[in-house]
Amino acid sequence: MSTLPLKDCKGKTLGEVTLSDTFAVTDKGEQALFLTIMKHQAAQHQGSANTQGKGAVAGTGAKPWKQKGLGRARAGYKQSPIWRGGAVAWGPHPRKVRKSMPKKVARLAFARAFGTRAAEEAITVIDSIQLDAPKTKGLTSIFQTLEMKGKVLLIIAEMDNNICLAARNLQDIEVVCADNVNTYQIVRYPQIVITKAGMEKLEERMAGTRGSASAKVPADRQESVVKGSASAKAAADKQESE
Repeated sequence: MSTLPLKDCKGKTLGEVTLSDTFAVTDKGEQALFLTIMKHQAAQHQGSANTQGKGAVAGTGAKPWKQKGLGRARAGYKQSPIWRGGAVAWGPHPRKVRKSMPKKVARLAFARAFGTRAAEEAITVIDSIQLDAPKTKGLTSIFQTLEMKGKVLLIIAEMDNNICLAARNLQDIEVVCADNVNTYQIVRYPQIVITKAGMEKLEERMAGTRGSASAKVPADRQESVVKGSASAKAAADKQESE
């Protein structure tokens, strides 16, 4: 069990936040972290690069000149890759570059990245952050009070318009919601500031209790689904017996 310091926006220490072992991992998941970063970087490629092959270049199929007797090199068609305006040999074409990954591996990679940052004492938990107006000066003063320098990732529970607008003009600060933060962002930023509410959302997300299917379906609806499946099975058995 590791702990993170809990502070307010003025830099005063209020206590500590305890991390569970499943949420912050440091002894495994290095390969999963590598694969997750590769998957994220591959997803940034559009895969839309395209070149024209021999069959796509417009032009006649006639031989430019006769084979022998002119002293020139042999030529069979104007779409040749070695000619100016001709085709491109082995050029790129549109393709899908996205990679798939099991959810358990992605969850392990996130826990490893977050655990590594926690072990480096690079994560600070604040009780809350609020701005009365979307002013960059107000957000800058908070980070100066917390002694944050360089690139910082700010994780909040829910998107706040004032905070997003205040951080838009700061090149080294990125604001992200706890539901959308990914492993690449944890690895990219050497300092992380997260609100207490955002920390609770992250713990729910890692535990897999957020947005479960059983929680979304009402009890009466679940009973009707079970009854419908049972009646369908009985009808199928009856048909087989007949």
